[in-house]
Amino acid sequence: MNKYYYDFHIHSCLSPCGDNDNTPANLAGMATLNNLQVVALTDHNTCKNCPAFFKAAKAQGIIPIAGMELTTAEDIHIVFLFEKLEDALCFSEYIETRRILIENRVDIFGEQLVINEIDEVIGTDLYLLSNATNVSVDECPSLAEKFSGICYPAHVDREANGIIAVLGTFPDIKGFRCCEFHDASKIEEYKSKYPIGDRHIIVSSDAHFLWDMKEAKEFFLVDDEPYSSDLVRHRIFEALR
Repeated sequence: MNKYYYDFHIHSCLSPCGDNDNTPANLAGMATLNNLQVVALTDHNTCKNCPAFFKAAKAQGIIPIAGMELTTAEDIHIVFLFEKLEDALCFSEYIETRRILIENRVDIFGEQLVINEIDEVIGTDLYLLSNATNVSVDECPSLAEKFSGICYPAHVDREANGIIAVLGTFPDIKGFRCCEFHDASKIEEYKSKYPIGDRHIIVSSDAHFLWDMKEAKEFFLVDDEPYSSDLVRHRIFEALR
């Protein structure tokens, strides 16, 4: 059994609020400097930079996970994670059909850059990625299951787009087997006030700048023999499920 330090909530330069320096290669490099072993890329409402991130992460010895931070119709942020890159990309294509298309104002929200594995800009998303989709929070667990992924509420300890702040409580949605905190020091307070129950607690950075990425602290204890990155990723998804 070995410890694998993680950060499962990171934005690239494709997210309008993500810094342009948050390229896939730079994110992988910062993860290495922070002694993280498993990192998920979770841009707003898209997975388009995940292929480049997978290549950059593997070059740095980081185990990558493809993900997305979905904004629901209620304006709640939900993290989706996928064991296989192909499933994430299929989910991303589906979410394209559920987005509410508002032209991005680069001067207000920032650029939305699609990057390749050598950090070249290969495209942009013309429509704002951070606004609400027409996916309801109740739909999320079944959608995750349909695309062989998992999902859970993001930063439940934050006012902006947190499920507790929006709904006033943690809803009894059985498909949410985990929940994410931004500040680990608030976990016991929130568990005493809200019906979080025995859900698996994830602590992640929600990094929008390179310096936001968290350092090695929280971890999964993984039976990784015989070692492969695919096995480690699979064991982590087993624990999350």
